[in-house]
This record gives sequence, C-alpha cells and structure tokens, in this order.
Amino acid sequence: MRLARFEAEAGDGAAGGVARVGVVDGDEVAEVAEVAAPDDVNALLARGPEALAAAGEAALAGGARHPLAGVRLLAPVPKPSKFLAIGLNYLDHLEETGATRPEFPIFFNKQVSCVTGPHDPIHVPVVSGMVDYEGELGVVIGRRCRHVRAADAPGVVAGYLVVNDVSVRDWQFRSPTMTLGKSFDTHGPIGPWLVTPDDVPDPHALSIRTWVNGELMQDGTTADMLSDCWAQIELLSTVCTLEPGDIISTGTPAGVGVARDPQVFLRAGDVVRIEIEGIGAIENPVIDEPRP
Repeated sequence: MRLARFEAEAGDGAAGGVARVGVVDGDEVAEVAEVAAPDDVNALLARGPEALAAAGEAALAGGARHPLAGVRLLAPVPKPSKFLAIGLNYLDHLEETGATRPEFPIFFNKQVSCVTGPHDPIHVPVVSGMVDYEGELGVVIGRRCRHVRAADAPGVVAGYLVVNDVSVRDWQFRSPTMTLGKSFDTHGPIGPWLVTPDDVPDPHALSIRTWVNGELMQDGTTADMLSDCWAQIELLSTVCTLEPGDIISTGTPAGVGVARDPQVFLRAGDVVRIEIEGIGAIENPVIDEPRP
C-alpha cells in the first residue's frame, strides 16, 4: 500500500488547499476516512499494520477519489518526533570521501522542522553556498518500541520512503555532531508516499539513484549498507524509545557533490530527483532562500 498526504485542487469534490490522507491506486488517490486530522498520520500508524491495512482497503472500496496528476503531494509523515540519520554507511561513499570505516555507527539528528514535501523547493540558505544532495532510503517506525532485537526489527516498521538528506557542508564540518549542517529548513524532503512493508519484500535489495538537472550523480543499491536497517533499529532503540512516525534515514551511496572533482553544489534553478526501486521518486527544485 502507498499511503500519501495530499492537497486536492479546488473543485475536485472539496475546497482546494485542504490536506488529506489517501491510498494511491494507479493514477488515482482514494481518501482514507479513518484519520482525525491529516497531520496525525502518526496516530494512524500507531494503530498497527492490520488497522492500517483495513483503513486502506476501506479507502479503496469507497473513499472519495482524486486524479493523482491533479493533487499536490505533501510530506507523508509531517510531524515525526525524531528524524535520525546515519553517516558513512556505504563502502563506496567511504572511499570517495577518503574516510575510514567507523568503528561505531555515526548517527545524527536532522531537526524535524527540516521536513518538507516530495516536490517542494529546497532552499540555498543565505549563509552558505555549499548545499549538497544525498539520496537515501527512509525507514518509518510504526509502533512505540524500545530494545528491539535486529531479528524483530521488521515488525516495528510501518513503511519506507525516499529521503534527500540535504546537507550544508560547511556548517556540517564546523560541528562534530553534524546536526546544524543537516537541519536547515526545507532540507528534509521526503516522499512521495509511505510504502508499507508488504510491498517492499527486502529493503536491502533496492536500487537508489540521484539526478541533478537530469545528470545521474548517484547510482547505488541498498544491498551495500554497512549497517543494515535492522541493525540501525536495534542500536537506536537501545538508546531511546522509537515512536510511530519516527524516520531513520539509512545512509547514502557514492556520488555526493562534495566528493566530486570539481565539487558540485546545488544552485537556484537546479532540480534534484531521487528514485528508489519499489518506493518511487521525489523531485525538488532548488531556489534561493527567501529573504525576510
């Protein structure tokens, strides 16, 4: 199932600009009725996979339908309590940066205010011109959990989505935690929807590609993760309680702009597209940060 948040156009059965939750079915999206508020997707996920599947089936059977081409897709999970990410988790990315393999996985926070939609603009901030892309598989947690064993980790996953771990490199390198350089507003595009695990048999066998202005920049596979999704969940849940809607961004393959010669950084007018096999694609234009 592909669970989306979207705004329908005015005249498409209701007022335009109203956020809704729906299930994507071919070239249409069917509204899910069992959501108290479209921003409360976390509560829907917390009801568990059976309830989520039932809500999806009800939507497909009788929910109001909208042409997918006529809606604006929003961030599928707008309010995660945590947006966690791992650095240097692909061997080819280690090699291109000249880094040594970490003795312990390197995790950092992306502040949740960075979350934005799958087609919304990425800002080049006033304070930096070193804005980079990182195509990544995002894992969304589906139930409150702690001390999850790797073998049990698939059972706490609500689904998967595409993440662009946009990075402001100079700000990242200034801080040992990397958080400041990873958390600028608009620097967490996610989407285009949440794909439930029944449609992703193996998250460790997916191609992941990134294009900038139509030029292929990253071409990798999630099979090359050094620390796989289940190991990441085990480690993170040892430290803190994971909540429904929390996002774990699982690392990026080689091809990032900062490691190229010459270096490639995003500029206003660029378009970044990231596609993950079996999940979908997000595509974001790049603009200069609007001045106050």
